[in-house]
Amino acid sequence: MERLIISGGSRLKGVVTISGAKNAILPILAASLLSESPLVLEGVPCLDDVKIMKDVLQELGVKVNWDGDAMEINPSGINSTEVSPSLMRMMRASNLVMGALLGRFGRVRVSQPGGCTIGSRPMDLHLKGFIALGAEVGQKHGFIEVNCANLEGAEIHLDFPSVGATENIMMAAVLAQGTTIIRNAAREPEIIDLQNFLNKLGARIKGAGLDIIRIDGVLKVGREINYRVIPDRIETGTYMVAAAVTRGDILIRNTIPEHVEPITAKLREAGIDIKEKEDWIHVRGVDRWNALDVRTMPFPGFPTDMQAQMMVLLSLARGTSIITENIFENRFQHVGELRRMGALIRVEGRSAVVEGVEHLTGAVVEATDLRAGAALVLGGLASDNTTIVEGLQHIDRGYEKLMSKLSILGAKVRRES
Repeated sequence: MERLIISGGSRLKGVVTISGAKNAILPILAASLLSESPLVLEGVPCLDDVKIMKDVLQELGVKVNWDGDAMEINPSGINSTEVSPSLMRMMRASNLVMGALLGRFGRVRVSQPGGCTIGSRPMDLHLKGFIALGAEVGQKHGFIEVNCANLEGAEIHLDFPSVGATENIMMAAVLAQGTTIIRNAAREPEIIDLQNFLNKLGARIKGAGLDIIRIDGVLKVGREINYRVIPDRIETGTYMVAAAVTRGDILIRNTIPEHVEPITAKLREAGIDIKEKEDWIHVRGVDRWNALDVRTMPFPGFPTDMQAQMMVLLSLARGTSIITENIFENRFQHVGELRRMGALIRVEGRSAVVEGVEHLTGAVVEATDLRAGAALVLGGLASDNTTIVEGLQHIDRGYEKLMSKLSILGAKVRRES
């Protein structure tokens, strides 16, 4: 087991470049299964989740060549529509292959997916969409089987704007006969990126970024394309908070400021100095910042994936803050670990009441999920002595070159077994 040793107290200063978005590249990799031609993806981040998705594609018969941030994919030789349980259990996003395999081959069989234990994330909305398109769904012994020889377009209303369900239904509908309308669709930037990728392959989709998406079915997709994935907005937000909690000065490059507007707005409300242009954000910390009320919501609301990091910032704020988690019911697992570091936090149902303190103290803490791990790293950077963060396998799922990027910014960090 590896752990991160952080000597806190350093002001982070310098330039950091944001990697490709984890939550965009995973559905795009799944969507490549629809193509009948080779393609190249650029800006691919080297993350454990991406490695797992690559293994999923290769198990299905896809040829993959990954060199640096470029990945060559040839899906012409797919010879299976079933993903092994061992891979499905490793990452929840592996369920995204369902829509593409169903759309192209009319069948798919997978086990229930795994992933971070941050709360209930049922597959019901995904399956509801497949059924509306004409598929038959069977569930037994922990497996899901979906079959349909000829999918047909339909109007589908999602009970909740689920990102994964929106993406899976989009992919399944690309090759369906007729027109599919998804109402109450998720609006995240990653949905727009998936639409852009699929349209470049030859799909006919419009409306991503709005709550109604229209997919006009086509007979096939597959062009030899190069496509660059968008920058990671959650990595961007994490470094924005890193600048704030260390009272630092960080220029964040290769980012899209519009994608992090909810985060920027809250940081400015707290009193943090932020400047931005087309593809960069400059964050300067202040000596003390104001308490906030934060409510996680689907995009364009405040992202649940930034809730834990924001809790670290508010643990050091002037006054009392309230964070309400509206997306996942089990996403306060980092609270106990932050308390070890001196944070004053109490949980009341779906809300956390955060009393700001003067400083945090280093401790031995353990990451329970990806974003909780990022929060503990931020807490260690802001503390006044040494913090040991265990459970790095969670952090490796979503932050590329974390240690080297932090080191360039002046953090005193090292990784050891």
